[in-house]
Amino acid sequence: MTKIFCDIADINLIKKFDKKSIVKGFTTNPSLMRKAGAKSYSKYSREILKITKKPVSCEVFADHEKEMIIQGHEINKWGKNVYVKVPITNSKGLLMGKVIKKLNNDKIKLNITAVYTAKQTRYILKNIDKKTKVIISIFAGRMADAGKDPVPEFKKSLNLSKKFKNVEILWASTREPYNFIQAKNLRCHIITAPPAIIEKIEKFGKTFQDLTIDTVKAFLVDSKKSNFKI
Repeated sequence: MTKIFCDIADINLIKKFDKKSIVKGFTTNPSLMRKAGAKSYSKYSREILKITKKPVSCEVFADHEKEMIIQGHEINKWGKNVYVKVPITNSKGLLMGKVIKKLNNDKIKLNITAVYTAKQTRYILKNIDKKTKVIISIFAGRMADAGKDPVPEFKKSLNLSKKFKNVEILWASTREPYNFIQAKNLRCHIITAPPAIIEKIEKFGKTFQDLTIDTVKAFLVDSKKSNFKI
């Protein structure tokens, strides 16, 4: 069963989507927080964590190992349902194995983000134990945007993680509702998607005939509104 997480930071939308049984958790990042109007990262994050009991990933935004570790410990204090989101590398491309290992050894739940390859997944698995929960977020959509097929990397990463019952592979940067079917077929543990895509996933099940009629009706409505004549 592939769980669906909602990728959002807007307080009102989190309240709305927390009520949906289809949504099993939330992912956020500093960019989403800024767009949502957050003034204080810690205060805003704590507010989110009070709204829901479901897992919530909150990301560090330091670029140096020591600062990441300090931020990771602070974020971990914000709630029992929080996952500390740590990038696989910093902005210079340096692998953050020391950060991952230190936080994991301190029994802090992690979401390792910005992952693109099975090689990176293997590196993560070498730096964690087999007890503390870890999510590995592989950015499928961004891979596809660059003309690369994400599926092979998911297959290899899922195979590598089989021996780790505490590890979940997450399909990230979702671009369309069909990505849920792809993630499900691969047996990904989680897919995270924005609200608009989750709402479309909820409507899955229409026949091709239904889709044909809906499409023709939409074109007809638009042509009437335009007052087009031939």
